[in-house]
Amino acid sequence: MGQPRVIVVTGASSGMGAATVKRLHAQGDRVIGIDLAEAEIIADLGIPEGRRHAISEVARLSGGAIDGLVTFAGLGGLPDRAGSLLVSVNFFGTVALLEGLRPLLVEGNSPSAIAIASNSMTCQPGVPTDVVERCLEDDEEGARRAADLAGSIQSYPASKLAIARWVRRHAPLPAWAGAGIALNAIAPGAVETPLLEATRDDPLLGPLLEAFPVPLGRNGTPDELAGVVAFLLGDDARYFCGSVLVVDGGTEASLRSDDLPSPLG
Repeated sequence: MGQPRVIVVTGASSGMGAATVKRLHAQGDRVIGIDLAEAEIIADLGIPEGRRHAISEVARLSGGAIDGLVTFAGLGGLPDRAGSLLVSVNFFGTVALLEGLRPLLVEGNSPSAIAIASNSMTCQPGVPTDVVERCLEDDEEGARRAADLAGSIQSYPASKLAIARWVRRHAPLPAWAGAGIALNAIAPGAVETPLLEATRDDPLLGPLLEAFPVPLGRNGTPDELAGVVAFLLGDDARYFCGSVLVVDGGTEASLRSDDLPSPLG
């Protein structure tokens, strides 16, 4: 048998991240988890020094090569949460890890990177496009200002839309596809995690959440999302490049059935 794969998972201590760690361990993979607590690497991805610390520690613990990266770390949009914090963690923390760990992925075996978006990016109305634009311009201060004006409830889908577009733009490039790295994104819908529980408990957001259509009639489970991650990290998914997999029980298809596929021109 060969050496076990080395997979980095951010947001590793709870929810979908924890389920993914468990799934990968069961497959025999070695996992380097990153989170604010209860992980191999303790780091705050909302600040530059935390991102740098995470990247340097992954390099140290991995010996300079990793085979996969999954970026679950993120915050939900809640009325009492600053939009600036949300974009710094959700978008800039994600992109910093993708870019900072890319050289280690190049050294890995059949490497894959998976960023976590959200179906809210296309199912929630009123996404502030200026937040998306500042994110994609790599203007963190500008994005933080715009996100504070928009509020975290609206900035959440903006941060996730920016992630999906970043993945779509970068996945086909020489630095990613050309280097043999499969870069894709997953857009979960309502999945039973602490983030969803906090949203459900909010007096403003809870009723809106319950009103959202889920044609399959239930919310997803972290284990189901972990299964999708395991597939994308595996050999059977090597032809995926720049894909955004919506895993939401049919919500987006129900709300936007004719929007995709969209013909060119």
